[in-house]
Amino acid sequence: MSRRFVPIIGAVAAVIAVATLAPRSMAGQSPSKTSTPLLTPDNHSNLEGIWTNATVTPLERPRELAGKEFLTEAEATEHEKQARERNNGDRRDRDNIDNDLAVGYNDIWWDRGTKVVASRRTSLIVDPADGRIPPLTPEAQRKADARAEARRLHPSDGPEDRSLDDRCIKRGTSGPPMLQAGYNNNYQIVQTPQHLAIVTEMIHETRIIPMDGSPHGNVRQLLGDSRGRWEGKTLVVETTNLTDKTNFRGSGENLHVIERFTRVDEDTLLYRFTVDDPQSFTKPWSAEISWKRIEGPVYEYACHEGNYSMANTLRNARAEEKAGRSARQEP
Repeated sequence: MSRRFVPIIGAVAAVIAVATLAPRSMAGQSPSKTSTPLLTPDNHSNLEGIWTNATVTPLERPRELAGKEFLTEAEATEHEKQARERNNGDRRDRDNIDNDLAVGYNDIWWDRGTKVVASRRTSLIVDPADGRIPPLTPEAQRKADARAEARRLHPSDGPEDRSLDDRCIKRGTSGPPMLQAGYNNNYQIVQTPQHLAIVTEMIHETRIIPMDGSPHGNVRQLLGDSRGRWEGKTLVVETTNLTDKTNFRGSGENLHVIERFTRVDEDTLLYRFTVDDPQSFTKPWSAEISWKRIEGPVYEYACHEGNYSMANTLRNARAEEKAGRSARQEP
């Protein structure tokens, strides 16, 4: 059994407690825009609600915008327009079947965001100043190259050769850190004085974060082991004990993620994270994005149900082998 599914009595009890205190939206009802005050009764920031981090601002600054940290208002408007047109899933390529098939869904299913971040930054990364992820260390680069070569040589020998995304085990939206994807960029936060829970719509993970001062555990997990504390009005969450299977942007099992959640106003939650992994990156790096409050609800993302792509991918690989041509060879 994967460690990801090892039952932890304390975490189960926390889920029960959080579910008992959850807002009405968890029962399928949309929250009122006036239903969440900015502070809790114990004078901490109230982070509860349903939030989205969808944006057209990329994580890294595009090369063509090197040296340009911010867009003007006119540039931001044009950037959003171009992003909508470029990402429109209803634009069909009738001359190239492969390109047309790669679109996958009609545009109505996508939720890439239509706005740049409020600051009009050209990247979500705020440190280093160039808006780019620092280079990998030589050892981390060697491991990344080895993983890429393994995928090239053994793309579909078995389900284990496919990515965590393909296998419906974990997506980047789950974090940490939590980043937007093509759709289902929604999160529901529920908090008590002792715990905070973050329900991720895709792939429907729930992060249970103790805030009682307890130490980190020793079990490595795909989502790591998170502990939260308050620094003024900001919730700081530190996560360690990840596995070497997560490989966030080339990270290793010693990845240390520091997340900061700050309630800015009724409809805005500032999310900032720092990636600290000296064995994988030449220096730490940080990014931030404003989450916007939405009405919800958060729906179940039943990724494993009807995951026909996995079966079809493996079936196609076996057909290639039967035809005498390895699926790893170029057509």
